[in-house]
Amino acid sequence: MSMLDGIKRLFARTDDTERDQEALADWARSRQYSFRPVRGEEGGFVIEGRLGAQPWRLEWGPSQRPYIEGPELRLRAELGLPSDLQALVLDRTLQARLEKSVFDQYVESVQTRIDDQTPPEMRWLVMYAKLGGAELGALRDRFAAVSQAKAWLTQWLEGPLTAGLLAAPLVTGQPMVLMVSRGRLSLRTGLDEPQPQDLDAWLRLFHQAMREARRAADAGSDPGHASTQPSMFTATRTPADDEST
Repeated sequence: MSMLDGIKRLFARTDDTERDQEALADWARSRQYSFRPVRGEEGGFVIEGRLGAQPWRLEWGPSQRPYIEGPELRLRAELGLPSDLQALVLDRTLQARLEKSVFDQYVESVQTRIDDQTPPEMRWLVMYAKLGGAELGALRDRFAAVSQAKAWLTQWLEGPLTAGLLAAPLVTGQPMVLMVSRGRLSLRTGLDEPQPQDLDAWLRLFHQAMREARRAADAGSDPGHASTQPSMFTATRTPADDEST
């Protein structure tokens, strides 16, 4: 390929990116959301909106987690949930991959302490109690869920959120994590080229998770304390446990 061909392809990709972002900006404005492109070599964008009076933020750009290859879609909302509540829902394929990674790093290497370089998602998988098949119900084949407060987690997943998770636009191999930490709800998934219909679908799920988290909180479920279930590791508590984005 000649240098001229390379330059033409570079400009073509730039034009495509600008057109895609214009379409996303139009989509956001049509729903009364704010849209802001992220400048720089890696690019991306930020969209902000509200569910009723509750603000939320959507970001798309370079992945912030090692288990997501390529660009990442992130959503978060500060819900004012109990600060010690930690809950995690993730797809089964990712669960198996993260648990294998923990095993490889901390069992085969005879290491017994999970440090702050390990994402909280991985730490929680070995620290906290998992919901069993009966507790997961219709989610059992596609998702796993852990928390130090199983009663709260079960109540959160009851009802509409189960249907929302089953309708998530996941394709084979696409990782997805839904987390509660420090009162914040967050969602992460891999997404190469976001289109308005993709954002609509993921926002539907996130809004459902927001509503159901508030419902569970208003119902008065006690988030409790750390699970007494034996763990194969000791874990170092760090600020990273409380970061979801």
